[in-house]
Amino acid sequence: MSSPHTPPNPFDQQKAIPGVKHIIAVSAGKGGVGKSTVATNLALALSKKYKVGLLDADIYGPSIPRMLGALGQKPNITEDNRIIPLVRYGMKLMSIGFLIDEGAAVVWRGPMLFKAMDQFLRDVDWGELDYLLIDLPPGTGDIQLSLAQKVPLAGAVAISTPQNIALIDVKKAIDMWKRTGVKMLGLVENMSYMLAPGSGERIQLFPKGELDAYLDANKFTKLGEVPFNPNVSLAAEAGIPIVESNPKGAEAQAFFAIAEKIASLV
Repeated sequence: MSSPHTPPNPFDQQKAIPGVKHIIAVSAGKGGVGKSTVATNLALALSKKYKVGLLDADIYGPSIPRMLGALGQKPNITEDNRIIPLVRYGMKLMSIGFLIDEGAAVVWRGPMLFKAMDQFLRDVDWGELDYLLIDLPPGTGDIQLSLAQKVPLAGAVAISTPQNIALIDVKKAIDMWKRTGVKMLGLVENMSYMLAPGSGERIQLFPKGELDAYLDANKFTKLGEVPFNPNVSLAAEAGIPIVESNPKGAEAQAFFAIAEKIASLV
């Protein structure tokens, strides 16, 4: 409890979203590692057994509308001015991309970002959800801190590719969650390897860095390894993520296994 002479701790002001059981942050600290692709497919994998929502918190670069084939769609507003999330594949969605044109730049500073996050968390009628996954932008800035201050997070999932150049920034994202008291559920190694067509031999596209050693040293869980396959990107471009378009493939099966592990940890 703070004294009259000390400012209140912003992390003591968290409020749960009514009806939402578990909120999970998906972050990477950098772009280019497939974070939104992983977040989308994990949310879809979880939605096969649970009630799931996906919030695209990348205000400057929203990609969820395109990845889920919802470009150009607009959410409805209730009589009491609450936003009704869109639904795709049985999963509830919200993104700034549903409110602005895809090519329009969002030129906002901190206060506007805080307001947008507050609206996405409080003014969207999420209803009853077992899991709300939040796809975060690159970096460790306003959006991430605002989220950690506003709602109690069940945990965070980090996304990285195998090489050290990705791990450098992912470490910063993990350190951010540690500093804000958010539990690390584990890390997903995306584009971990490629299965050669025909032979099924593993091909190492990116150099294996110190990722595994880092996880072991810090006692973090590797939630799983997702193979590289151009079809994962093609499926996202088409708005039918790989978990939907090819659920029996190796990539989708990796997402299903990771989703199960996340559910068991939460």
